[in-house]
Amino acid sequence: MDRLLDIFRALGDPTRLRIFALLRRMELSVGELAQVLGQSQPRVSRHVRILADAGLTTRRREGSWVFLALAEDPAHEPLLAAIDQAAGGWAEEDAARLSAVRAERAAAAERYFAARAEEWDAIRSLYVPERQVEAAMADMLADRAVGRLVDLGTGTGRMLELFGAEAVRAVGVDRSPEMLRLARAKLAEAVPAAELRQGDLTALPLTDGIADTVILHQVLHFVPQPGAALAEAARLVADGGRMLIVDFAPHEREELRARDAHQRLGFSDAQIEGWLQAAGLHLDETKELEGGELTVKLWLAERPSAVREKAA
Repeated sequence: MDRLLDIFRALGDPTRLRIFALLRRMELSVGELAQVLGQSQPRVSRHVRILADAGLTTRRREGSWVFLALAEDPAHEPLLAAIDQAAGGWAEEDAARLSAVRAERAAAAERYFAARAEEWDAIRSLYVPERQVEAAMADMLADRAVGRLVDLGTGTGRMLELFGAEAVRAVGVDRSPEMLRLARAKLAEAVPAAELRQGDLTALPLTDGIADTVILHQVLHFVPQPGAALAEAARLVADGGRMLIVDFAPHEREELRARDAHQRLGFSDAQIEGWLQAAGLHLDETKELEGGELTVKLWLAERPSAVREKAA
C-alpha cells in the first residue's frame, strides 16, 4: 500500500507525469528535460528527485552530466499504458520537442566527425575497409542469438547500431562522456533502448555474468594493461556466453603510439589466448583480414557452460 501511494503521489504532478512519459522514449539529461519542458534545471532536478525517491526513475552521473532513465520494474507497464490511453495533446507536443533534442544531438555528432574526418580516414586507410570487418564479425556471431549484448569501449555506438536491434538488452560502456553523447545521437532512432554508461575497462560498472555477448572492437590497443582489461571483460560473460575481440595483429607502426595514443602495437594469437584462458574463457575461432599495412584479427572466445561441462 505504501509503495503504491508513493507512486501516485510522485505522478500526481503534471511536470513529473511528463518527465515519466518522456523517459519512456529515451534516456535524457536534466538539461535536455529542462529544454523539452521549458523549465529551469533546478526545478526539473527537484521533480526528478521525487520520481527517484518513489523508485520510478534512476539517476546516473556521467562526467558533469546527470542522465535519467525509467527504473526497470514490470509494475510500471500499467502506468505507461494508462498514460497512453489518457494522454492528450501535451504528450504529442513533448514528443515534438524531444525530436528537436534528438536533432540537436545528431547535429553535434556531425560537427564532431566533420572536424576529425581526416584523422579517422588516416587510420582507416591502413587496413581493410570497415565494412569487411563488420561482415566478418556478423559471420562469426551468426550461429546463435546475440542475447544480452555489452559493447566495451563503445565509442560512437557502431557495434550497438549493428547488433543491438537483435539483442535482448544492449549496453555500451566508454570512458569518454563526449563519445557517449555522440553515441546517443546515433542510436536515438536505430536502437533507442540501448543503455550507455561511463566506465573504465578495468573497473566496469556492470555485474558478473550480465552478458551473453561481449564485444571489444578496436579497443584493446588503447589499454595500458590489456590482460587486466580482458579479465574484467570476461567477468561479464555468462555461462555459455561469448566474447568477440577485434584488433590488430602485431605491427611496427610506431608513430601510432604518439599520434593516435596506441598503447600496444597489435597482439599475437598466443597473447590473446593466454589472457582468455587466465580469465576462464576458451578461444574457439580466429579470423585474419589482410589488406593495407595493418592486419585485422578477430578472436571469438566462449565461457564453457556449467551444464555442458557436467554432461560431458
